[in-house]
Amino acid sequence: MSNLFLCSYLWDCFYLAKNSRMPKELLLQVTPETAANEALLRQHLAGLLRTSPQEIAHITLLKRSIDARQKAIKINLKVNIFFQGEPVIEQSIQLPDYPNVANAQEVIVIGAGPAGLFAALQLIELGLKPIVIERGKDVRGRRRDLKAINVDHIVDEDSNYCFGEGGAGTYSDGKLYTRSKKRGDVTRILELLVAFGASNEILIEAHPHIGTNKLPQIIQDIREKIIACGGQVLFETRVTDFVLKNNEVQGVVTQNGDTIQANKIILATGHSARDIFELLDRKKIHIEAKPFALGVRAEHPQSLIDKIQYSCDYRGALLPPSPYSIVKQIGGRGMYSFCMCPGGVIAPCATSPGEVVTNGWSPSKRDQPTANSGIVVELRLEDFKPFAKFGALAGMEFQKSIEQKAWRLAGETQKVPAQRMVDFTQQKVSADIPKTSYVPGTTSVELGQVFPGFLTQTLREGFVEFGQSMRGYLTNEAILHAPESRTSSPVRIPRDGETLEHLQIKGLYPCGEGAGYAGGIVSAAIDGEKCAMKIAESLRK
Repeated sequence: MSNLFLCSYLWDCFYLAKNSRMPKELLLQVTPETAANEALLRQHLAGLLRTSPQEIAHITLLKRSIDARQKAIKINLKVNIFFQGEPVIEQSIQLPDYPNVANAQEVIVIGAGPAGLFAALQLIELGLKPIVIERGKDVRGRRRDLKAINVDHIVDEDSNYCFGEGGAGTYSDGKLYTRSKKRGDVTRILELLVAFGASNEILIEAHPHIGTNKLPQIIQDIREKIIACGGQVLFETRVTDFVLKNNEVQGVVTQNGDTIQANKIILATGHSARDIFELLDRKKIHIEAKPFALGVRAEHPQSLIDKIQYSCDYRGALLPPSPYSIVKQIGGRGMYSFCMCPGGVIAPCATSPGEVVTNGWSPSKRDQPTANSGIVVELRLEDFKPFAKFGALAGMEFQKSIEQKAWRLAGETQKVPAQRMVDFTQQKVSADIPKTSYVPGTTSVELGQVFPGFLTQTLREGFVEFGQSMRGYLTNEAILHAPESRTSSPVRIPRDGETLEHLQIKGLYPCGEGAGYAGGIVSAAIDGEKCAMKIAESLRK
């Protein structure tokens, strides 16, 4: 588009908007300085629209993203411009008018992660009473158990970074970016989070996240709303059995031997509930091994990632800590970055004693001095052949074997096997490991001992190729922590795809990441809502 044509187009837009008394929606690209300063942005818009800054009464920011492909970094903006004399209409986000469901038909929701919580909210909206059963503690109670992992190397099987109110996302960042836009209404999920206290920024940013420091209060507020509307939330209650009759669910049995009855159950236990997978297998409910990805968590100085991504020696205050995303095909296998955390830390995410697992998270400001990302390799079903005797649980046992090996190599503690990145590619044990953000500590290990040969070789070749694509990425300043193994569920609980019309067990709705039908907070929440709507639909029929 020529500059002359662009100017003519913008002038026509301004003329029509001004004379029709309607706000003008505009896409534009500006410098970081202009994006950060409302006066400069107003002046820039006035120049584009051939008017004075005084004619612009108000600017509403709708979307924002960074374009760092060129040395001169630009900010992409989508704005609404209101002119003098026009009413300024700002979006007001309110919670739905939830009814009281204390005496309504009951639906059991197993798991209080995003799938379970959003399923419960949707059930209330549809006039049904959720009974949310969570094996772990509430968000406040979880903190003591997280400290025990970090400081004392003690893993509580029911309360840890994966299990407890809010699920794995509560204390691991709360990233909200999703590619699952075809599965449901992403905006609805984000707006509900805002209504429960999240910053309006999550509606604007291209890659939104809430931050581990802010998520607990939001999760607590969701729980309090569920209870206020007549729903129930049961903590420290582990489901140990399903009550089935004539291929139809009748309720669940808890670890205390109590039976909770309901003929509609949403199973939203997440990707790490191995005991649930084993229970399903024992009950002869069909499950199947699912490919997933596994690798390491790489930590760099954030300043180094900023230098690579922004092509500058100093990022400054106008740009956020830079993320990165990289994908390669190495010997026919995909190797890619996963759950990248700018300005974040690495956390111990084991769910049982005798294993080591890593994950990453960032606070809302992303102001930590290090950046970390899972760097993982796609696995195939044939990779699980050494564990074929476990049938549908073969992938889970493959995953478990690597986590247990890491625990042994790290001295049977929550310390993590670690190696400098260049040393790993050269098969050299690192002489020393500098202090990293992983609080329990590190043990210098040649990481080829942690993984099977094909996986080690793929990682070694892949890091060399990563370094060729991102100059400076392949460095001994980067520390690899092993393993990053909980990228997604190693098991799928088959259901009739997106329609949920035909279930294996009548009334039992496999849901979210643990069922193999979601891959993050937003997609899990969407799937939870979908299951709730299908239950309401089946009851109407």
